[in-house]
Amino acid sequence: MIAAHRLAANWYWLLVRGLLALAFGILVFVYPGSAIAAFVILFGAYAFVDGMFVLIAGLRFAHPDSGSWWWMIVQGLAGIAAGVLTFFWPQITALVLGILVAAWAVVTGVFEILTAFQLRKNVPGEILLLVAGLLSVALGIFLSLFPITALLAGIWIVGVYAIVAGIALVVLSFRLRSLAAHGSTI
Repeated sequence: MIAAHRLAANWYWLLVRGLLALAFGILVFVYPGSAIAAFVILFGAYAFVDGMFVLIAGLRFAHPDSGSWWWMIVQGLAGIAAGVLTFFWPQITALVLGILVAAWAVVTGVFEILTAFQLRKNVPGEILLLVAGLLSVALGIFLSLFPITALLAGIWIVGVYAIVAGIALVVLSFRLRSLAAHGSTI
């Protein structure tokens, strides 16, 4: 209850967050090119970091005798390569990011499927990684068919999310302000 009173007393922080989210969402629609550029940078960072984690897991945690450890290493190297290419050629990457993401999704999906079949030997009924792999491959195929549309749609989805979340935070902030002003018990 004390935390709720503190939140109500500091309602303006939620208002600021909501207004920032609204501004971000509107800017995505006004300047989609800048949003795509930012997305390019974030994708590169994500692919690189994800690749590092998978590579480290493949080198450190997988047992070489199982024969499946190299799948993780290849998957990790593919992620690192996607991240590095994105950072060296961001302008070109912006034009072909849909294809790069599609290839990355297909490669990741294939290796997840292969890993799922390896896990099946030790974890009975394991299907979740197989489903994730199939979804990755399906996404990759879709993105390869519509790379620019998919990239722009992804940016717009983020913009819509930011606007909806911003409105929700602004409304919540005013409700909390009203509660704090009236001294209501929360």
